[in-house]
Amino acid sequence: MASSSASLSSLSSILPHPHHTLRLSLRPRAFNLRLLSSTPRPAAHLRLSRPHRTRCLSVSVAFTRNFSGLRSNPVRDNHEVLGLHHFMPPPRAASLGAVEAVADFQPVPDAAPKGRIYHETYGCQMNINDMEIVLSIMKKAGYSETVEAPESAEVIFINTCAIRDNAEQKVWQRLNYFWFLKREWKNNVSIGRSGSLHPPKVVVLGCMAERLKDKILDADKMVDVVCGPDAYRDLPRLLEDVDYGQKGINTLLSLEETYADITPVRISKNSISAFVSIMRGCNNMCSFCIVPFTRGRERSRPVDSIVGEVAELWASGVKEITLLGQNVNSYNDATGVGKEIEPGANWKLSEGFSSNCKVKKMGSRFADLLDRLSSEFPEMRFRFTSPHPKDFPDELLYLMRERNNICKCIHLPAQTGSTSVLQRMRRGYTREAYLELVQKIWKIIPDVALTSDFICGFCGETEEEHLDTLSLVKAVGYDMAYMFAYSMREKTHAHRNYEDDVPEDVKQRRLAELIETFRESTGQRYDFQVGTIQLVLVEGSNRRAPETELIGKSDKGHRVSFSIMPLPDRDTEDNGLRNPVVGDFVEVHISRSSRASLYGEPLAITRLSTFYEAVDEAAIACGSTT
Repeated sequence: MASSSASLSSLSSILPHPHHTLRLSLRPRAFNLRLLSSTPRPAAHLRLSRPHRTRCLSVSVAFTRNFSGLRSNPVRDNHEVLGLHHFMPPPRAASLGAVEAVADFQPVPDAAPKGRIYHETYGCQMNINDMEIVLSIMKKAGYSETVEAPESAEVIFINTCAIRDNAEQKVWQRLNYFWFLKREWKNNVSIGRSGSLHPPKVVVLGCMAERLKDKILDADKMVDVVCGPDAYRDLPRLLEDVDYGQKGINTLLSLEETYADITPVRISKNSISAFVSIMRGCNNMCSFCIVPFTRGRERSRPVDSIVGEVAELWASGVKEITLLGQNVNSYNDATGVGKEIEPGANWKLSEGFSSNCKVKKMGSRFADLLDRLSSEFPEMRFRFTSPHPKDFPDELLYLMRERNNICKCIHLPAQTGSTSVLQRMRRGYTREAYLELVQKIWKIIPDVALTSDFICGFCGETEEEHLDTLSLVKAVGYDMAYMFAYSMREKTHAHRNYEDDVPEDVKQRRLAELIETFRESTGQRYDFQVGTIQLVLVEGSNRRAPETELIGKSDKGHRVSFSIMPLPDRDTEDNGLRNPVVGDFVEVHISRSSRASLYGEPLAITRLSTFYEAVDEAAIACGSTT
């Protein structure tokens, strides 16, 4: 108390002097006290701040002092940071004068440089898109520089996945290394290992942040900030909390946050493909899945905001968009036009499928969004992931058949081929209903490619149930699949109600059998493409032969390689030839299959619409001769 009185007394001794004024600035988060000279003087600046988790007052004191015999200089913006002892009056006080109180609400600019960012992302495409949103938020806050190595960064972001234990273990390994960079910063700088200006702040983002927030923050000070998927707008404030010795944490889930107003900073600057998030969260509550607990309930972006982002990407040269969502085809934009669903009315699902969550208000559905995007951007390809099999009503399938720029590739997660296991998983369908949906898809879109997800060794899975999964893989014949051994997640329905009773060695054996069965069937799918002409979007050089080959993706998502050579361009009037470049669509005659990729001879450079017009004309010609 005595020291406080002394400090105030020292400060008050400055006030009665001529030629200076006192400036008081009030704002919601700061109180500024400034002494302003009536003539320009050298400036000094002191900032005292006490941050708090809730909105609070902080104090900032800035003053101008005039010492006798000093020459007047213009006030500079970059103020020297002073201690309280600078408020003590000098032995020979200058003549000081009138006091004036001025209130304003202008923020005090922060002259301190912002840190450089290093980022790593684990998990799904949604996490990649989330990191692009984070970079946009941080850029607006002044963190505009990113670096390629964590040793050169003042802020380290690690975006995490909580779906399986293996992903979490990788994150812990990286956190240990980042902790080493913090703990041994001085030594790392002295020997040239680190180039950061101060010990890095380590920030954990994403699903693992929400699921393990307490454990992460208690992990021997290795992490400074923990931020969940719905709290990224709060990151600049959380980093400021760290500056004052606090831990930054915000893992609150939201019923509304979609980041619709934020334009992501694309991580891949020269890419001709991009991810666009259209919805967040999941309502399905499958018993094995942690996503509803780490990502929250479903909410969809407004259609217009999605169309606007796609338009910007098209203008920047992007040729292929993947629409993202935890349950992407349950998209439901009810903003403004939504209508209440009458009791008993059916939110259209795939035949034979049910949902654990009832929709109360219906707006624009996924087929409506896809219809608008594909019609407004006819030269751009559209894919989507990750859907749920229950949300494939007939109108969506017919739209995919009719629009050539909607890729004929459907991800159809089965998870298991056993009806009894599907019931324990709370998937909302049977094996028979799933196979009937596959048959309908083949009937409406005959040349479609199907991909899937599978889990081996779920709670209580028997050998017979495992064999049901193997037989489903053989019956469908997938082009690609993600296959994993089951990993129990806390908070899930399975964690609360079932026992993880399948031994780990049995899980791994069943997984190996599933992978082998899949390889046999997927090889046939690739072999069927030999002899066909595919439209390939060039993505870059083939890493195995970068000087002589290019690689890209077909409509079905297959990787296709072909030799670099001059080709005609079907959409130019001259007859000149040129080599294809990244972003070109190229007609490729498939000549060989490795059962994991395709190889062919390039025929011509073309546009998406030109290619399919020629295909349609050929089909009509063939039909007229029969």
